[in-house]
Amino acid sequence: MGTEGIIAMHTVDRIVIRAPNDRVLELAADIERWPQILPHYRRVRFLERRNGGGLVEMAAVRPFGPLRYPAWWMSQMTVDRPAAEIRYRHVRGITRGMDVVWRLAPGADGVQVTVVHRWGGPPWPLVGGLVARLVIGPVFVHGIAARTLAGLKRFAEEAQS
Repeated sequence: MGTEGIIAMHTVDRIVIRAPNDRVLELAADIERWPQILPHYRRVRFLERRNGGGLVEMAAVRPFGPLRYPAWWMSQMTVDRPAAEIRYRHVRGITRGMDVVWRLAPGADGVQVTVVHRWGGPPWPLVGGLVARLVIGPVFVHGIAARTLAGLKRFAEEAQS
């Protein structure tokens, strides 16, 4: 019994980046560059490209003190530049079926970047949704997303100075 259609996990991470909207969107969409500028990313590679997105394999680590727990997933990525959105649909890995949207909204203080993850959880009878809500979402998804946003902010704002 899977959790397809049920949203067991919903995480939202936000940050304001003081840089031009186009620069922030370009940096957020240039995921192959992330391992060079974000120390928690091990690799990012496109397996298939189309319209600025495509099928992408991503690997990161979630640090726990001196330990670095590996995470891996494969997603279909789409970039909607006019809407200033980047979307991912996880198609392989433990997070298969997860939907992710990055939304950029320019404001007086900079660009507000919001990353939303929604997922029904792994297809584990009885506990899949619970594990997604209590462990995978707050510990892994939020842990990696918050580091990604903070790293992109640091990089974009240093480039501005």
